[in-house]
Amino acid sequence: MLGWMKRESVPTHSRAAVAKATRPQGRVMSGPYLVLFEYLEKRYANRVVLTFAQIEDLLGSALPAQAHVDRAWWTDAEVDVGQPRCSDSWLLAHRSAAPNLLARTVVFARGS
Repeated sequence: MLGWMKRESVPTHSRAAVAKATRPQGRVMSGPYLVLFEYLEKRYANRVVLTFAQIEDLLGSALPAQAHVDRAWWTDAEVDVGQPRCSDSWLLAHRSAAPNLLARTVVFARGS
């Protein structure tokens, strides 16, 4: 009756191990945007909405002026191998960014 308790359990993979395995080869998050990356990666919700002020609080500094007026600053999907960019924080966390410049918010949606 309790045979299922005596069976050896199948090892499960932690969420961190799965995320690490799916991260692009050779890409790691570092620099001033690491905190935003960690915040987004640890959220279980498929959509995370943050105000510009909340993002700046996480970063500990102001967003560039371009982020407040240029939607392309948020939606540029190119990953630059050089210096860490703010977009690396959500791209490497497997999320896209959809800004609402008038409301000063950004929706970070998990990729499918």
